[in-house]
Amino acid sequence: MNRAERLARLLRVLAAIIAEPGLNPLELADRAGVSERTLRRDLAQLRELGYEVAYTSGYEVQEKLNLDGRAKRRPRGRGDDALLQAVAQAVETAGLWRDTEHTEVIAPRRNKARASGPAALVMIPSGEEDPDFRYATGMGIETGLYIRYADKDDVLVTSPLEADRARAQSHASKVVEDREAYVRDAWAQLAATMLREKGISRARIAPTLRAEYLEDLRARGLEVVVDRNLFVAERRRKSVQEAEAIRLAQQAAEWAVVAVVRELAGAQIKDGVLWSDGTPLTSEHLYARAQLALGEKGFTCPDMIVAGSPDNALPHYRGDGAIKANAPVIIDIFPTSRTTHFNGDLTRTVVVGEISDEVRNMHAAVLQAIDAGIESIAPGIPAEEPHLAVCHVLVDRGYGTTTKGYEGRDGVARMNHSTGHGVGLAVHEAPSLRHTVRDPLQEGDVVTVEPGLYLLGLGGVRVEDTGMVTKHGFQNFTTLTRSLDPRDYL
Repeated sequence: MNRAERLARLLRVLAAIIAEPGLNPLELADRAGVSERTLRRDLAQLRELGYEVAYTSGYEVQEKLNLDGRAKRRPRGRGDDALLQAVAQAVETAGLWRDTEHTEVIAPRRNKARASGPAALVMIPSGEEDPDFRYATGMGIETGLYIRYADKDDVLVTSPLEADRARAQSHASKVVEDREAYVRDAWAQLAATMLREKGISRARIAPTLRAEYLEDLRARGLEVVVDRNLFVAERRRKSVQEAEAIRLAQQAAEWAVVAVVRELAGAQIKDGVLWSDGTPLTSEHLYARAQLALGEKGFTCPDMIVAGSPDNALPHYRGDGAIKANAPVIIDIFPTSRTTHFNGDLTRTVVVGEISDEVRNMHAAVLQAIDAGIESIAPGIPAEEPHLAVCHVLVDRGYGTTTKGYEGRDGVARMNHSTGHGVGLAVHEAPSLRHTVRDPLQEGDVVTVEPGLYLLGLGGVRVEDTGMVTKHGFQNFTTLTRSLDPRDYL
């Protein structure tokens, strides 16, 4: 490349910086019509010549008011900017510059992206367990980019760390790696560039996309729409393989519950507290035992509930400290497979020692309610029907709920949550079995049925099964006893 061509290219880069300060290197290379590799070499050469071109905020490229070079330090006026841009434009028009690293001609300035056809799907994962990203690509990664331009036209962009695994595991039609986007966390900027290269200006995103990525996409001229129903219908209808993966996860949950109950059954009662191996038996010990059992089967559940009374009257209390005797213990385990990443969900309540009439009656009402909920499940019925069936039983048995019309009497134990939810790649997904949800249940839905009763100062009782909606009703994946007596689990 001769001196005139090199000067023309450097002028073109400077003009692009002046015209749009704050571009990242990918965008700047696009504006200047050079490769990113060439751009980085040009920026280094400009700095050597005394032009203060620098990165700000760790990534954006801006010039620092010294485009006159080392020889002169006078402030630069607006006329200099206009002159530089005019010279660059003239050189460009005269055809005196080109990128010699490419055989094809790279246009010095791209046309504005045009909206054409349906919006492309742009996904940046919220983490390795992002269920929508995993569904779309067939794998989970901590950070990366997935774009689906159209059916069978998609690309997964990863860091060098994940590229080989992505090529082996992902079902994207194309896998590429981009170290720079990974290092700079510039996935949104890269997405905008890739869409612009296709002439696309519209994108749809998942509701879970981080707000900063959404802002970055819109700041780069994309029309972005949040797809609130992204993969909802697809993920609801479980395939034979997906249903089997959930059933295996439910088996693992049963295995872990039995491991916990075995520890409870072997404990001694001393001063109203359970003891084992000379120390009080704690939620922490039982949690560790359940995790060991799950790990041996290839599953994990970091947020499981092993909670004693009276604090388990708070349904999402995880449990801590010594377990009391003669009071309900709630065990709620929802394991995730480390290979398929599908979930199960199972809850049982047991009492070590004397079972009071109050707890026994609460448990009997919950068992009747879970059976009523399960019996009401069928394709086509509104998703609220199992919940209302559960509420009806609980109120008939003298208890209450927080559902309007099923409040029951004041001061009694009550259910303060929905009856169930979908289970799949996420432990909580569509459909929701709660009041006012009138969308019909469908064949292939996998749902929980989990009524409970809670009374502050006493504790709680909850029982939960998981199964699939079929044309014959509810196919229960759960086989474990629902007994209050730990000995029945052994």
